Amino acid sequence: MSDTDGKKPLGLRGGSTPGQVKQSFSHGRTKAVVVETKRKRVVVPKPGATGAGAGATNTNKPQGPGAGPTRRPAGISDAEMDRRLAAVRAAKAREADEAVARAEEERLREEERERRRADIEAREREEREREAARKAREEEDAARVAAEAAAVAKTAEPAPAAAPAPKAERPAPADRGSPNKPAATPGPRKSEREREERDSRKVREDGGRRAGKLTLSAALEGEGGRQRSMAAMKRKQEKARAKALGLGQKSEKQVREVRLPETIVVQELANRMAERAADVVKSLMKMGMMVAMNETIDADTAELVIEEFGHKVLRVSDADVEQVIDKVEDASETLKPRPPIITIMGHVDHGKTSLLDAIRKTSVVSGEAGGITQHIGAYQVQTDSGAVLTFLDTPGHAAFTSMRARGAHVTDIVVLVVAADDSVMPQTIEAINHAKAAKVPMIVAINKCDKPSADPNRVRTQLLQHEVVVEAMSGDVQDVEVSAITGKGLDSLLEAIALQAEILELKANPDRAAMGAVIEAKLDVGRGPVATVLVQYGTLRKGDIFVVGEQWGKVRALIDDKGERVDEAGPSVPVEVLGLNGTPEAGDVLNVVETEAQAREIADYREQAAKDKRAAAGAATTLEQLMARAKADKDVSELAVLVKADVQGSAEAIVQALEKVGNDEVRVRVLHYGVGAISDSDVGLAEASGAPIIGFNVRANATARNAAQQKGVEIRYYSIIYDLIDDIKAAASGLLKDEVREKFIGYAAIKEVFKVSGVGKVAGCLVTEGVARRSAGVRLLRDNVVVHEGTLKTLKRFKDEVKEVISGQECGMAFENYDDIRPGDVIEIFEREIFERNLS
Repeated sequence: MSDTDGKKPLGLRGGSTPGQVKQSFSHGRTKAVVVETKRKRVVVPKPGATGAGAGATNTNKPQGPGAGPTRRPAGISDAEMDRRLAAVRAAKAREADEAVARAEEERLREEERERRRADIEAREREEREREAARKAREEEDAARVAAEAAAVAKTAEPAPAAAPAPKAERPAPADRGSPNKPAATPGPRKSEREREERDSRKVREDGGRRAGKLTLSAALEGEGGRQRSMAAMKRKQEKARAKALGLGQKSEKQVREVRLPETIVVQELANRMAERAADVVKSLMKMGMMVAMNETIDADTAELVIEEFGHKVLRVSDADVEQVIDKVEDASETLKPRPPIITIMGHVDHGKTSLLDAIRKTSVVSGEAGGITQHIGAYQVQTDSGAVLTFLDTPGHAAFTSMRARGAHVTDIVVLVVAADDSVMPQTIEAINHAKAAKVPMIVAINKCDKPSADPNRVRTQLLQHEVVVEAMSGDVQDVEVSAITGKGLDSLLEAIALQAEILELKANPDRAAMGAVIEAKLDVGRGPVATVLVQYGTLRKGDIFVVGEQWGKVRALIDDKGERVDEAGPSVPVEVLGLNGTPEAGDVLNVVETEAQAREIADYREQAAKDKRAAAGAATTLEQLMARAKADKDVSELAVLVKADVQGSAEAIVQALEKVGNDEVRVRVLHYGVGAISDSDVGLAEASGAPIIGFNVRANATARNAAQQKGVEIRYYSIIYDLIDDIKAAASGLLKDEVREKFIGYAAIKEVFKVSGVGKVAGCLVTEGVARRSAGVRLLRDNVVVHEGTLKTLKRFKDEVKEVISGQECGMAFENYDDIRPGDVIEIFEREIFERNLS
C-alpha cells in the first residue's frame, strides 16, 4: 500500500512560482526550505454573469448601498459589506480633508516664508543703503579737507598753475547726492548674494517644519530684530542712576568686629564677617586645613582667618550669654520697703506648722500626712497692725536637710522653734548651723509652754552649748515663750519679728527685671510644670519671659498662697508660676530676660554645661580606678529603685535618704527620680532593671497600672517618709548574707585507729568534753593545727550506729572522704547557727 493511497499531494495551485530559501540556525546548522510565491489573483467577471447576478440579488434581497459591478467576496453578509463600504467612503473623505488641510498649511507656510524673505531682503537693503550713505559722507569729508588744505597752500605760496587734480573729472559728492541726480546704488557684493541665497534656501528647507511655530526670537525679529530684555533695561537704568548720583565708584571694604566664641562653624564665621563661605574655606586650605563649611574650627584658627580678611576679633566665651542677667546694684533712691521673709525651722514634731497655723488662723497641719510637714511652704500673713510678713515653713525631718538649707538661704529672719518639753534635738542643732551659715538673725520661739512638763529654762541653757545666747541669759538673741494650742505669746512673737525687720531696714527695687528663688517645684497633671517662686528683686508680671536653671518659659499665670490669680508679684511675695517648659530644680534662681531667644540660649548653655560637667566627671576616671571600683563592687549587692514624688524637694530628700541606707555589703541605687505621676516609661525602665517603683504622694495612671500588672513590676505607694525609708531598709536587709556562728559542743581524743573493710579507717575515740553528734561538723586537730574539716561518715557505740555520744564514753568515728587519721589526734565537734542580719 503506497503512501499516497490514490490521494493527490497537497500543494499550491496555478499561478505560483516555486523557490528555495536557506535558513541558518545557531551552532552552524542550516536548513533548505521550499517556498512558493503566489501571484495576486485578478477576478474578471464573465460577460453574462453581471446581469444574472444583479437580477438574482434583486429578487432575493435588496441591493446594498455599496453593491457594485464587482463580485462580492464569499462568506460576507450584506451588513458587513455595507460597513466596509462605509469605512472606505469615510477614509476617502478623511483623506480629502487632510489633503485640503495640508494644502492650506503649505500655503500658510509659503506665505510665512515669503514674508520672512521679504523682511530679510528689506533689512539687507537698508543695511546697504546705510553703508553707502556712510561711505558717501566719508568721501565728502575727505574732499572738503583736501579742498581746505589746497586753499591754505595756495595762499601760502603763489605757485605756478597747478595741474588739474585727477578727481576733478568725477562729480562731487554733493552732486552725486543731489535730488536731481539720484545716487547710483552699488549692487550687492558676491558674499552678500551668497548669504542671501543661503538664508532663503534655509528658510525653504526648514520652513515646512518650523514655520508654524512662533517663538520669542521669531516674534522679536518680526518686529525689527532682537531687543534688550526688561531686566537688562532695568540694569542699564540703575547704572545710569548710580552714575548720576556718584555711586559708581567702588565702595571701601567695611571692617567688622567679629564676636568669636571658643569654637565656631566655618559657615557661621563667614556670616559674621559678611564674606563668602567659599573664600573662607579657601583661606583655611591655604593654611593646610582641609575643612568644609559645616565643620567646626577652634578660636585660634578662626582668629587668623579673621585677621587675614582684615576684620577685628572680639574673643567671647560661651558663658557670656548669661551677661544679660548679671546682677546690677540698684540706686538708693529706687529702693522701697519690702516685707520681711521669715523661715520657721526646728526639730520634727516641735510644732512649727501648728505655730504658723495659729498665726495664719488656718489648719495646714491637719492636711499633712502623718501630722508632719514634708514640703516647704510659703505664706503671707497680715498682722493686726497692718504689717505684711512672708513665712516659709520647712520640714523638720532629718531627710529634708536640703529644704532647710534653701529656706535659710533666701530668708531674712529665722524663727527657731524648740519644744519646751523636748528641748534641743539633732535637727534643732542643724537649723542653728544653717542660720549661722546664711548669716541671718535668729529668734527663738519656745513652743508647747502649755504642757505641764515644759521647762523653758532648760531650753535656754542647752542653747548655750551651741553658742546661742538669748536675751534672758544676757545675750542678743530674742526668745519668746509661745503656745500654738492656746495662742499664748503669739503677739509677742510678731512684735519681735517686726522689731527685727525694722532693724534690718529691708528694701528692694520693684521697678526692675524680676529675680527670685525657686522654693519648690512639681509637675501638675492639669497645669504642667509649676514652680513656687519667692520674688526677691523687681516685680514678676504675667507675660514675662524668664529663665530658671536649665528651663525657661513665659509666665502664663501667677497664683498666690490663697489660690487666687494675680497679675504681678513684687519683692518678698511667694507665688506659683505656670508656663515653664520643664520642671526646674528646687533652689534654682529665676531671672526675667528681654526676649525668648535669650532665654532659650541661656537654658541651652546651662543644659550643655551640666552635661559636660557630668561627662567630665566620668571621663576623669582612669581605667585603674574603674577596675578597682568593679573589684570592690563585686561582693556588694545593690537594691535598685525608681522614685517618683509629688514635688522636687521631696524627691531630692528621698534620694538623699536612700543613699545613706546600706553598708559595705549592700546599698540602694536610685536608677531614676522625678516628679509627677508614674508613667509607662517608668514601668518600662523598672521592668528592664528589675527594680520596684516608689511613689511618694503620687499614683500611676491607668495605662501604667495595666502595664505594671502585665510585666510584673511592683509599685509601692507612700505618703510618710518614715514608712518609705523603713521599708527600703527592710528590703535591703534581705540582700544581706546570713551570719553563720559556730558553737563548739565537744572534743574527742583518738586512742586507736582500725581498718574496717568496706568502711576504711575508723578512729577509736574517747569523748573528753561535751557531746559528739552524728549530724555535727568536725575538725581534725594534729598538734593543735587543723588538718581537716568535714563531716562524720559514721558514729558507732560498740557495733550500733548512734546519733550522739556523751562525755566519758568511747565510740568509733569515720570521716567522710578522709582517711589520714592517727592516734593522738583530737576531734573538735561543732554546730553552725544561722542568724539573719538587718540594717540598723
